[in-house]
Amino acid sequence: MTLSILIPTYNYNARALVERLVQLAQADGLTAEVLVGDDASTSETAWLEEVAALPTVRVLRASHNLGRSANRNRLADAAKGKWLLFMDCDAEVIDSQFLTNYLKDTTEADVICGGICHPRQLPHEGCELRWRYELAAEGHFTASRLNRLLREGKKVPFRTFSFLIRREVFQQVRFDERIQAYGCEDIQFGMQLDQRGLKVLYIDNPLLNGDIESNPVFLSKTEEALRTLHGIEGRLQGYYMIENVAARFRRCHLTGIVRDLFRLFHKSMRRNLLSSSPNLKIFSFYKLGYYLSLD
Repeated sequence: MTLSILIPTYNYNARALVERLVQLAQADGLTAEVLVGDDASTSETAWLEEVAALPTVRVLRASHNLGRSANRNRLADAAKGKWLLFMDCDAEVIDSQFLTNYLKDTTEADVICGGICHPRQLPHEGCELRWRYELAAEGHFTASRLNRLLREGKKVPFRTFSFLIRREVFQQVRFDERIQAYGCEDIQFGMQLDQRGLKVLYIDNPLLNGDIESNPVFLSKTEEALRTLHGIEGRLQGYYMIENVAARFRRCHLTGIVRDLFRLFHKSMRRNLLSSSPNLKIFSFYKLGYYLSLD
């Protein structure tokens, strides 16, 4: 078996994605399987039985919630392919050559990252914060820029939305199952790749993020990720930007000022971030203030 496509899910209907991948693999003549790992979903489950009937598709359903890291590791353990292609369940394939684009570069690196893109127009009202944030960040995550940073020996934040990895390489690294809450498992995974000297290559082969969360949901997930990061502070060794910024403020004895400002303007900042015109500079300060308030 050449390729195992691994899709972790939780309360999300990824039927269209699975069907599309089966079609692409068949059209390209690939020896591939699709594994769906459902992490004990409490809704959106009927589609799992439907895709399980498709050729080359296997569905693994957990009896209890494992968490993002353990669910991914379980998929990799069950896979038969030489190469493992991890994809988020809310991804949308926008290039019919998506699979072959990945496989043509397998002689160049141990890990290949295809990237992520976002809708050019606002998908729906009420998701302005996530949408604006992601569009502004896209310029920092181009394949050319990330490859250049790696050549310069810089630390690059790893994103797990879509990446291909050799099976034997994954078994050396794996996701850290100690991280059970939302956030940080992707950065920690990339840190291990870097520390082991494994070659990572970024290519222009993005998937579309098809599920832009509402402003309240995205802000809540951001806060959860910051709590996760604070709980494991120091273990990511500077790979997370806000951890580095917070460290500089602590060294300059400015954390008290930031916390006071955060408490003073907390409600007004939230009103802005939950509005139809969120300000990304306010979002940056909000994250820093929230993180330092956890001290």
